[in-house]
Amino acid sequence: MKRRQRGFTIIELLAVAMIIALLAVFVVPRAFRGLGKAKHDIAKGKMAIIEQALAQFQYDCGRLPTASEGLEALVAAPRDVEEKWNGPYLKRSELLDPWNRPYEYIEQGMINVGSFDLISLGADGLEGGEGENADIVND
Repeated sequence: MKRRQRGFTIIELLAVAMIIALLAVFVVPRAFRGLGKAKHDIAKGKMAIIEQALAQFQYDCGRLPTASEGLEALVAAPRDVEEKWNGPYLKRSELLDPWNRPYEYIEQGMINVGSFDLISLGADGLEGGEGENADIVND
């Protein structure tokens, strides 16, 4: 008697490939949507750290960094406050948002009137946008 070899048929292989493709179409986009939300949360957390560093700078130097100095004043001492400056308050890498772009610092806040604004332009790097591309501003 001959032994019959067993294996998968082409139909079975195609069915499995189709199931995997359908899973990829519906599951993968949802997983990446969660990644965008995580980066948004990271941006907000880094803004809180920068706010604390700005508060320490203001306490030590008696003022906030000027618009021309920007957040760079947290890393290197501005000339007029070198004696009072007690930094560096942050590392350069902490001044970048999760998309590796620098946070925008506005000394005279338009959103936070009477204070300063920190802004990340989101995933697209452009003003405005929705979802992952939405601007993120300090509270």
